[in-house]
Amino acid sequence: IPSVETIFAGALEIKLGDQRRAYLAEACGEDADLRKRVEKLLEADAKAGSFLASPVAAAELTLAAPVLTEGPGMVIGRYKLLEQLGEGGFGIVFMAEQEEPVRRKVALKIIKPGMDTKEVIARFEAEEQALALMDHPNIARVFDAGTTDSGRPYFVMELVRGKPITDYCDQCDLSPQERLELFVSVCQAVQHAHQKGIIHRDIKPSNVLVTLHDGEPVVKVIDFGVAKAINQRLTEKTLFTRFAQMVGTPLYMSPEQAEMSGLDVDTRTDIYSLGVLLYELLTGTTPFDKRRLLAAGYDEIRRIIREEEPVKPSTKISTLGDGDATATSHRKIDRKRMSALLRGDLDWIVMKALEKDRRRRYETAKDFAADVVRYLNHKPVEASPPSMAYRVRKFVRRNRTGVGVGIAAALVFILLGGAGWYATV
Repeated sequence: IPSVETIFAGALEIKLGDQRRAYLAEACGEDADLRKRVEKLLEADAKAGSFLASPVAAAELTLAAPVLTEGPGMVIGRYKLLEQLGEGGFGIVFMAEQEEPVRRKVALKIIKPGMDTKEVIARFEAEEQALALMDHPNIARVFDAGTTDSGRPYFVMELVRGKPITDYCDQCDLSPQERLELFVSVCQAVQHAHQKGIIHRDIKPSNVLVTLHDGEPVVKVIDFGVAKAINQRLTEKTLFTRFAQMVGTPLYMSPEQAEMSGLDVDTRTDIYSLGVLLYELLTGTTPFDKRRLLAAGYDEIRRIIREEEPVKPSTKISTLGDGDATATSHRKIDRKRMSALLRGDLDWIVMKALEKDRRRRYETAKDFAADVVRYLNHKPVEASPPSMAYRVRKFVRRNRTGVGVGIAAALVFILLGGAGWYATV
């Protein structure tokens, strides 16, 4: 059974009450205590007014939500809280003002009251440590850390006033080339994290913001809350990924993450998520339909991610319905030309990153970025269409029963035909 935090995060993605209740029934099974704990988190989130999700009303729930003790005007350490910027499942982010040794606006992230379990605190401190390890212009920086008078940890980071990369690209009607140039910066940030021994594990548009510096767009990768360290220890407190716990966001999750075993995830899981992000930047939609995943059960979501092959970006564009026309209307190009543009090199680049077998993906984010740059410079790309032998193997694997029946029928036909020929002789 997945953890409380994993089920809670999944429930926040579901807006309709009936669908959410069905999801909780399947995810929690017969564990009434687990469901009760998840519902307590959902009630607290609903009463606080979540920034990242709009859960259904919690009228059926009777458990009291913790009272938020921080707010504008309060002082935490050297920082005066100015306004609440956002809220996730476990933490709240405020804009704050630091007065010394320098005067500046910062973002202060603190755990919600009542959410300070050992595992949540460990994840929170791991995020702080992960950010502190990195020094890159496309990753939000950490300035300070401490604990409140009530003992809840907080950390202070660079204030990023930005928009999710997909929203920014659409609102500014960026061309495919301009989108690719921004994407290269995302890859460079992820490469830096990998070099520091950190796997992000939750790359998605809301964690890749675009802000303006002197009028120029600058990418900022944020939220290392589910990051995993490679061969190092991020926090003194116990932090581990439970067996059978799915970490990340299903729409952007690699097949090995969907296996729910943290023992088998390496930097190539971020390559897959980058591939999904690029797919969305180019087509306006994710490889797997969001509505379908929301309606699917827990095991079906995992099966789709692990087994189903997404269509190529060019095919996706050419098959979008009239209701999805905005997918190309924000790209300074019509649908027919966009499909033609994607066909070939860009299809191959994206699909290489989305390989189910991670050994066939780009080895590093740097390699991924390099192939995009080669495309932008009109040079031959490293990615190429899969061989016929590979496609046949994939077809057989997807259709084992049908192929087996076909082979058996062919053998019977051959044997019977041979017998008939022998009889006539």
